[in-house]
Amino acid sequence: MRVRSFIIAYALVLALLLFADRRPTAPQNRYSQVVDLTEGSAAAGSPQTSGTRIISPAALIPGTWGAAQIPAERLIAPLAVMDLTSDAQLSVEDIANWETRHGNVPQGAIVALRNKPDSQTRFAGQFPIAADAAQFLMEARYTLGFVVETPAGLDRDRALARQLALHGNYVVEDSGRMTALPETGSLIIVAPTKTTSAPTTPVRVLAMVR
Repeated sequence: MRVRSFIIAYALVLALLLFADRRPTAPQNRYSQVVDLTEGSAAAGSPQTSGTRIISPAALIPGTWGAAQIPAERLIAPLAVMDLTSDAQLSVEDIANWETRHGNVPQGAIVALRNKPDSQTRFAGQFPIAADAAQFLMEARYTLGFVVETPAGLDRDRALARQLALHGNYVVEDSGRMTALPETGSLIIVAPTKTTSAPTTPVRVLAMVR
């Protein structure tokens, strides 16, 4: 029942956002579709570890926010989608090139990393964004979190994991349907299960696309 209540609450927030965004003189501001980025067992609220999950700051540094403690205002944000165009992790230069084309990453955004079709396993054991690039996004663009299509692999870089937690950033791993998203203009809603104190838990992820 608590999970259902939480999902209903998010649906109400979604409805309020849609209502607030309606402008008779500016229909171009409306969202045209909702894309479910949830994969695997997490979509059904399964307690199993497969499927889309959120790695909270508490999973990286005990005593920080657990999944159920992340403030609600940090779970709804503008979405910036960046493509991994090389065999290496996303770099500061990649971010600069993205911003040249699309403008600066919105302040307080969530950044999603979209793999090339042939690189789904390449980053399975490694976080797909370089430490200095993640640091830039957190400190210069005040990101709230990251969404990746593979397991996060943060156990390989404890220094980066610590910085993510200290900045209050979370990571959503094993997401899907990134190909359905534009690079800019979307709004993301991250809905972790509220009935558990676990630092890592299944999560529902929705993107509202213009």
